[in-house]
Amino acid sequence: MQEMGSWKSVVYPAGPGARLGPHVLGQLVDGDTSVVVLKDLLPRGVFDTNQQLLEAQLARASTTRYSNGTLTTLGPYLARFLPDPARYFEEADETRALFKRIQFDLAERVRARLKEVLGLRSFETAREPDGRCYAECIVRIHADGVRNPLHNDNVMRDAASTPLLLARLKQQLSCVVCIQECDTGGELYHYRKQWHPEDEVYKIPGGLGYDEQVVRGHACNVFKPHTGDVYLLNPTYYHAIERVGGSNRLTLGFFIGLPGDGLDEAVIWS
Repeated sequence: MQEMGSWKSVVYPAGPGARLGPHVLGQLVDGDTSVVVLKDLLPRGVFDTNQQLLEAQLARASTTRYSNGTLTTLGPYLARFLPDPARYFEEADETRALFKRIQFDLAERVRARLKEVLGLRSFETAREPDGRCYAECIVRIHADGVRNPLHNDNVMRDAASTPLLLARLKQQLSCVVCIQECDTGGELYHYRKQWHPEDEVYKIPGGLGYDEQVVRGHACNVFKPHTGDVYLLNPTYYHAIERVGGSNRLTLGFFIGLPGDGLDEAVIWS
């Protein structure tokens, strides 16, 4: 078992006037910290308003079924569309138009505050050289009884055989915004182990993610998000979401890509 060390959640006050600096991202890139939790990044009223706007649209959500679980989302996620990126960009445009029409602006507000608090010089939605714009966020709905199996996210690996710009990123991080917490369960299990090619023997055939034997003996941080939390993590480390009980676990998420060696210039996508 690895020593726990600093592999834990670190909470920062991030209300008006807070200035943390881009070194916060460095903690995640280097694997020194598991989860960075930003408290009070936005007023609670912003979450309440956007949650109400979203509730009326949840019937539009799509569900992808795997042998060991389901993913229910509003908006596209790139990993699903890598065999057909054109369809991904179409859905990104459709979702952007929907969110603009209903005035759901939570992702935009979070991004603006993150840019300010983290001191980022550039922090925009990723675009391909031909102008195609990536999705700026995705909403994930974990209903009662749903669990996300162990997995990791690595666009540099998954898109390596494509000409997509994101395949050339140096680092990938993740931002998750808790719009509505569930009654029980729903914890993030984040393991101090990154993916290696030999891990593929643990890949679940036809399913989502990996057998949990792949993280055996590695430190694990357990984090329970609450409504209004904005948290950052490095998703190239294995992670899972515990089975949800009661109310939906409703989150908004986007990936953060660092194209160079610096920490003050980033792009986002989902």
